[in-house]
Amino acid sequence: MLYGGYDHSIDKKGRLAIPSKLRDELGESFIVCRGIYGKRCICVYPMAQWEALVEKIGQLPSSRSSSVKRFLYDGAFSVEFDTQGRILIPASLREYAELDTEAHIIGVDTNLEIWNKELWTKENSEYTAEAIASIVSELDF
Repeated sequence: MLYGGYDHSIDKKGRLAIPSKLRDELGESFIVCRGIYGKRCICVYPMAQWEALVEKIGQLPSSRSSSVKRFLYDGAFSVEFDTQGRILIPASLREYAELDTEAHIIGVDTNLEIWNKELWTKENSEYTAEAIASIVSELDF
């Protein structure tokens, strides 16, 4: 399970260090792509989760899955860690997520999200304790 939030710098070459705890969960090879949940972030999927997502998308009617596939696959890249535990975020993804020098990495269970730090601060400010409590109340936990 991927969880936790981490602030890291992006170097001039577009490399971002991933915390070792998260690297262990991701494995050796994984996919980085545009986020598909209506947010300007990058998603990082371990291969097993990527394959599960691809399978689910394939279950949509072709008239709908084609659009999702074009959006998702056009901006998807297979990535590996360098010797210092960094990943190279392709320029097109850095542009999409407005990543420049500061990023916030979030483990969200089955994948990571990489956010522009300022955009994440704005997004996160919407998650009030009351709003989250309202959602959690539906769990009957």
